[in-house]
Amino acid sequence: MDKPFLAKLRRIDPYVPGEQPQSQNIIKLNANENPYPPAPGVQAALRAFDASSLALYPDANGKALKTALANRFSVKPTQVFLGNGSDDVLALAFQSFFCSGEPILYPDITYSFYPVWCDLFRIPYETVPLDENFCVRLRDYDKPNGGVVLPNPNAPTGRALPLDAIEDLLQHNQDCVVIIDEAYVDFGAASAVPLLSKYENLLVVQTMSKSRSLAGLRIGYALGSETLIATLEAVKNSYNSYTMDAVALAAGEAAVKDETYFQQTCRKVAATRDRAADALRALGFSVSPSLANFLFVTHPQKKAADIFAYLREQGIFIRYFKLPRIDNHLRITVGTDEQMDKLIDALRAYL
Repeated sequence: MDKPFLAKLRRIDPYVPGEQPQSQNIIKLNANENPYPPAPGVQAALRAFDASSLALYPDANGKALKTALANRFSVKPTQVFLGNGSDDVLALAFQSFFCSGEPILYPDITYSFYPVWCDLFRIPYETVPLDENFCVRLRDYDKPNGGVVLPNPNAPTGRALPLDAIEDLLQHNQDCVVIIDEAYVDFGAASAVPLLSKYENLLVVQTMSKSRSLAGLRIGYALGSETLIATLEAVKNSYNSYTMDAVALAAGEAAVKDETYFQQTCRKVAATRDRAADALRALGFSVSPSLANFLFVTHPQKKAADIFAYLREQGIFIRYFKLPRIDNHLRITVGTDEQMDKLIDALRAYL
């Protein structure tokens, strides 16, 4: 049967997230989730939540959560934007700021959602190669462009730039919007938030999925000048003015207010990361310096695909990317000390 309408459908290669196995008898180290529960205040907010309020629309402006974030980062509430996870925020930012027709720039090895959004929104782009050690070469971004997107720390490499390098990037790109994607910044990297007062074209995007253990609620946010945030709000309200639900708004506010638990959890993950990195090096792995909640590793004598398959058989899920330049590397999320010990034991047995 002829189906002419098929020729009118959008064709695109979608982003592929990490595998989400449902079995309880596994060690899940493939999605960069936090191994610890959310803050006690979050759990209390969920218990106290009035389910009858779900009959009403949530606060479209997310005033309480914006105020909590503004207080934490010492900015105005009008400098805070909320979305369903940082992916939602980034997608809206791509639509809002990359409209010049010039190609935007981002690393060739990075978060694989960027090219998907570019294709979906028909944004021209150019990937900028990392060096042989997977480091950003700042001078490669000193050319005409329609915008710059830089994850810091980068994913899946885990490498991060210091704050002076981020400012260098901004100084050489003042005629476009520069987005610093800080999904993993809380595990040891320097945030670009202090630069917001100096650069009106800077947008910092963060998430509560990683460091605040709220991946299941999808809470993301951006911090920027009032001009950039007002533009984001206008684009969001052009198609969906209610992007965050009431439960997420309540839990997110509670998470932001529990600074002590947040700091303790981040330190625990960082300590486990560094200990696991030493153990992997002792087994012969090359481990990239990481300031994220994951490790990027390769073994000189073993194929990454084979290691990935072996660990999967043992019920240990990590991430393998069959992509140019990194098809012999593995990304390992940092779990609890017990989970990482089991991973190391399994790798020792394999080797």
